[in-house]
Amino acid sequence: MSRHKLYADDGTVEREECPRCGDSFLADHGDRQHCGKCGYTEWE
Repeated sequence: MSRHKLYADDGTVEREECPRCGDSFLADHGDRQHCGKCGYTEWE
């Protein structure tokens, strides 16, 4: 699974791409990561 580094004012933030659709990022919801495009969810 690929990761992208996004640069913020206070440093860098890493985000994961969705392994199912591949062209959107997974949103971090604390207990899970969710793709808003296809609905893929990873529970932590």
